[in-house]
Amino acid sequence: MKLRAALLAPVLLLALTGCVPTVALEPADDAANPLCARVTVALPDTVGGLAARETNAQATGAWGDPTGVILHCGVPTPAPTTKSLCVAVDGVDWIRDDSGDPNFVFTTYGRTPAVEVVVDSDGDPEVDNDGVSGLEALTDLANAVALIPQVGKCVALQDAG
Repeated sequence: MKLRAALLAPVLLLALTGCVPTVALEPADDAANPLCARVTVALPDTVGGLAARETNAQATGAWGDPTGVILHCGVPTPAPTTKSLCVAVDGVDWIRDDSGDPNFVFTTYGRTPAVEVVVDSDGDPEVDNDGVSGLEALTDLANAVALIPQVGKCVALQDAG
């Protein structure tokens, strides 16, 4: 009887983990950077109240079912810009791209490799998901992302000289 239970345990575990499918993502160009490994290991279990999901790509993270937040480490480091809003959240500077509203793309500024976070602020009303606040998501991810050393920071246009 004990042998049968021991043999069935892995099957049951596989069945339970199969309830939420793996999120299929592509790794960023610099995903193999050792700093991305540090970030990935430190990713939180929840972001914006959404539970972490398994992903199939190196240096990525996903939260929510359906997915409300996606992270890629190793994206190209953005150049200075005056066209996009730069926001600082818990010591991490982010450039915000709202061209895909209600999906917002935040990319770290002043850190190499850069980290990109896509936040679905609209959610999916069919599954009672109201979306995620970008500020809440970036706050939850700040400790992990801060493991990449800061080498530059956002400045106000009037301070740029």
